Amino acid sequence: MKPTTAFEACQSFTRVPLCPLWLKICLQIAVAIALSSTVACGKGTDASAIGASKSESTSKTPAPPEAAPPDSAPLPHIDAKRAFQYTREVTAFGPRYMGSENHKKLERYILDHLKGDQVEDDAFTADTVEGKFPVRNIIAKFPGTKDGIIAILGHYDTNYPLRNIGYVGANDGGSSTAILLEFANQLRGKKRDGYSVWLVWTDGEEAVRKWSDTDSLYGARHLAEKWEKDGTLKKIKALMVMDMIGDADLDIDRNTIGTPWLLDLIYAAAERLGYQSHFYAREGPIEDDHLPFVKRGVPSADVIDLDYGYNNVFHHTAQDTMDKLSPKSLQIVGDTILETIHMIDQR
Repeated sequence: MKPTTAFEACQSFTRVPLCPLWLKICLQIAVAIALSSTVACGKGTDASAIGASKSESTSKTPAPPEAAPPDSAPLPHIDAKRAFQYTREVTAFGPRYMGSENHKKLERYILDHLKGDQVEDDAFTADTVEGKFPVRNIIAKFPGTKDGIIAILGHYDTNYPLRNIGYVGANDGGSSTAILLEFANQLRGKKRDGYSVWLVWTDGEEAVRKWSDTDSLYGARHLAEKWEKDGTLKKIKALMVMDMIGDADLDIDRNTIGTPWLLDLIYAAAERLGYQSHFYAREGPIEDDHLPFVKRGVPSADVIDLDYGYNNVFHHTAQDTMDKLSPKSLQIVGDTILETIHMIDQR
């Protein structure tokens, strides 16, 4: 994932200033900002990863998404306290980089929570610039009545280059692991009246030396290739990645490496729940676990807050700890994604 200094290059993400007394001036400023160029931000291990994106960013701010159509279905709500406790327990394992004993402990922790569910492994050995590492994607499948799959991904590994600084990745790795565990709680128990939902704890998202096309996204790249070969990709109606979603100051980016209709649908779901102020104040391209699927034509979206602390000061540092996170942020993201699933079912 991108280093602390990379945020400086991300400051060109469009922000609409608040200016209630001088609206006309603010609109002129907003237009000028929207017409300025955006910067590609990769989730690499140093600032040189910026600009590595292969996707084009729009040159101006898109029109605001339309409001969600009337829907009488009850609004979904996760158990945010439980999700936050999962985050705490995951973080307590310490550094969880590929090949480490803590990584193996976390695998067992995840599988213990999925007992009784339909679980599959996508395990392989990654040949990296730092040697060979065991990689294991964990897939939990919750069947539905409709023909098709909604896939939700989140990585559970922590940054290998930071393994000796006490880096525990509460937000970056911890929050994504935990929210998927809570989604499993919400999905199990009976067959869904909608598409099947597959939860995927991806491994090897982080670079082992320096973010690049070949040193990153080890698990996601392998899984995308596997699903392409066995025909699974053709069945996926939507794929959403959860990453860095626990920040107490939550502000989800509109990642322009993604499918516009799905990005808009996520916003519409947030709007129905009254959470829209936490979405899309910034936009720009960010490389994440969805990238191998985007390249293969799968409708995809990355749900990520890539502004972690003032000037992104906590990202990929030993300061990525539980005291920077909030159950409310997990609530906002969790509820919004459950509502998005419901809205995809209705399409």
